[in-house]
Amino acid sequence: MSYFDHIRACNNFNPSAFLPFVVDGVIVGQVKRDFSLLLRGWLDIFVVTDNAVGLVTKLNTFDLRSEAIAEVLSELVDKGVLTHLQGEQYVATATTRERGLFLIDRAAAPYFGVRAFGQHINGFVRSEQGIKLWVAKRSADRRNFPGKLDNLVAGGLPCGISLQDNLKKECWEEAGIPPELAISALPVGAVTYNAEIAQGYKPDTLYCYDLELSPDFQPRCTDGEVEAFSLWPVEQVMDTVRDTAEFKLNCNLVIIDFLLRHGFIGPEDESYIPLLQELRPPFSVRYC
Repeated sequence: MSYFDHIRACNNFNPSAFLPFVVDGVIVGQVKRDFSLLLRGWLDIFVVTDNAVGLVTKLNTFDLRSEAIAEVLSELVDKGVLTHLQGEQYVATATTRERGLFLIDRAAAPYFGVRAFGQHINGFVRSEQGIKLWVAKRSADRRNFPGKLDNLVAGGLPCGISLQDNLKKECWEEAGIPPELAISALPVGAVTYNAEIAQGYKPDTLYCYDLELSPDFQPRCTDGEVEAFSLWPVEQVMDTVRDTAEFKLNCNLVIIDFLLRHGFIGPEDESYIPLLQELRPPFSVRYC
């Protein structure tokens, strides 16, 4: 196993198995061909051809589209096609969160291949022994990736909340980090990936942050998502990411980015430039 294995596992999207989801003249997602057949059951909402999935022309506003999509998702849950809805709304966008075309429940976003945004924080401590990273272990009862290792804080970015406010919320819920400390997290860039999962397509953007913490700070989970936190030497984190699948898949990318930026993987390493390039691939679908 290698660092590249994790990056490529997050970029396994095969566009030939999907149809573009076109809204208001732009591609806003990708829909599995099999799933598109189910959408033919809502002829008053979807237009499904052999080449694309779209919305009927009367759904020409943000609110109308959002209401129609919500209706379909509720019925898909009733039919057992979707196991659940998360109750957290994402903005479906062809460009940025501020220019959304409709809302969609977070749990359903991959079915429509809608771009999703998240925020991940590498919490670290400087010690006499060197840099140490806080590592979270996800609770065994989590629906997704139970028991996997995680970043100190990692969460989705729903509609109607700013990046800073969401950062403060996630920091408090997941690690008991107070707002006045959370806002000192330094935005350091983003990683992207094109993942194909059982539900569909995940073209995700993860905003990355570094948060330097004092040696006496002890994170604590307030929402049940994490069962334990451990402070690891960066070398242990490097070995675990490089050699195992113990971390939640996309967290590996955020950690690799940290290792590159802090010089633990340096320019003398032959993998340095390829890793930098593969952490930020363009989306397989052209968002215009």
